[in-house]
Amino acid sequence: MAVNKVPAASTLRLELRVGVSASGNPVIRNKNLANVKSTASDQDLYDVAAALAALQQYPLNGISRVDNAQLVQA
Repeated sequence: MAVNKVPAASTLRLELRVGVSASGNPVIRNKNLANVKSTASDQDLYDVAAALAALQQYPLNGISRVDNAQLVQA
């Protein structure tokens, strides 16, 4: 049976470095912006994340895009 992948909403994740652990490793916390259009371009998401990062208390460690999809039987 064939299966189709149907894109669903994406999540934009900002990874912020909030400190350093006792062992010297960076402590990372994520801030997520859910229900982002799956059709949004990577460049647009990056630009939004960079703008949001400038408003954060902690420095940005990374930007992630988490895409979700449903698998439906054709």
